[in-house]
Amino acid sequence: MINTIRKKVFAGTRLNQDEGLYLIKEAELLDLAPLAMEVRYQHNPEEDVTFVVDTNLNYTNICDAYCTFCAFYRTENDADAYTHSVDEVMAMIGEASQKGVTTVLMQGGLNSALPMEYYTELVRRCRTEYPAIQPHFYSAPEVMKMSQISKLSVKQVLEALKDAGQNSIPGGGSEILSDQVKHRISRLWPKGRVEDWTTVHREAHLLGFKTTATMMYGHLEKDEDIIEHLEHVRSLQDETNGFTAFIPWSFKKSNTALDKRIAVEQGANRYLRMIAVARLYLDNMPHIQASWFSEGKKTGQVALHFGGDDFGGTLFDENVMNEAGFYNRTTLEEVLDLIRDSGFVPVQRNTLYDHLRRYDEVTETASV
Repeated sequence: MINTIRKKVFAGTRLNQDEGLYLIKEAELLDLAPLAMEVRYQHNPEEDVTFVVDTNLNYTNICDAYCTFCAFYRTENDADAYTHSVDEVMAMIGEASQKGVTTVLMQGGLNSALPMEYYTELVRRCRTEYPAIQPHFYSAPEVMKMSQISKLSVKQVLEALKDAGQNSIPGGGSEILSDQVKHRISRLWPKGRVEDWTTVHREAHLLGFKTTATMMYGHLEKDEDIIEHLEHVRSLQDETNGFTAFIPWSFKKSNTALDKRIAVEQGANRYLRMIAVARLYLDNMPHIQASWFSEGKKTGQVALHFGGDDFGGTLFDENVMNEAGFYNRTTLEEVLDLIRDSGFVPVQRNTLYDHLRRYDEVTETASV
C-alpha cells in the first residue's frame, strides 16, 4: 500500500481512511518522513519554520467537568482553587507584554460562577490596554459553558466575544474527536460530544474567527479513533477553511485519574508518526505544529523533518501540563537556535500566521 500512497502524495491526491490507518498501524516510520515533507513543501515551499512569542495564562482552575485526563482542575472547595479578577488577569498580561509577547493563549476551567461579562471584559480590556497583544482566549468547551450560563446561543456568545475584539480561539477541548472515547475520558457536558466542539469551531469560522485544531493522544483511544479525529478536522476544514494549524500532543498521566490505567506514556516515535500522518492526511491544513514543549526539544526538532513547519510558541508561562508533572521552558534565543540547528530559517509570526520577522542571518539574535 505504501507505493499507492506515495503515488497519491506526489500527485496531490487525497488519502482515504484505510490509507490513513495503514500509515498509523503498518507503515515504516522512516518511510513517512520524505512523504510528509513532500506535502509540507507543497503547502510551505520555503525553508521557513514559524514560531510565535506567546505565553499561556489561566484565569481559573475551578471546573465542573471532572475530566479523568486532567491534573489541572480543582473544585471550588479545594484549598488551591482560584479565580483571578479581571484586574489580576490584566496585570498578568501586562507582565507578558514586557517580555515582548504578541499572543496570550488563555484558557481556564469550566467555572459556573463566572458570568458572560467576565469573559468579554477580559477581551475588551486586553485589546484596549495592550493593543499589540492578540487575545487568543477560550477553548470550545469554555464557549459552550458561556452559552449555558448566559442563555445565549453559541453564535451569540461568539458574536459578543467578537464585538469585544476577539478574532481567534484555540483548539483545546477536542482530545480525541470520537464520542466513544469522549464518553470514557470526559463524560460530562460540554466535553462529552464531538458535535459540541465542531459546532463551536464551525460557528466561529463562519463569523470570521481563525482557530486551531488539536489532538491529545496516548490514553484510551484506538488507531481507528485517531483517523476518525483527523476525518472530523479535515471535513470541517473542507467546509469552512477556518483552521490555521493542527497541533497534536501526547497525554501526560501524572496526577490524573487515568494514571493507573495507562502503563506507559507515548514516546518520540509515536509523536513523529502522529506529525507525519497528520501532514499526509490533512491535505487542506495550512500548518502542522511540531512542539518543542510537549514532547521535548530534540523531538520537536526531529518533527520538523516529519512534516512540521511551525515550532509553536515560546510559552513563557504554562500550568496545565505542569500540574501533570511535565515541565519544559525555553527562551526566544533558544527557539531561534533550535530551528536553525534543524536546518531551517526561524520566522516570527502572529496568531493568524502573518509573518512579523524573518531571522535570515545565523548571527541575528532577538536583541538586534
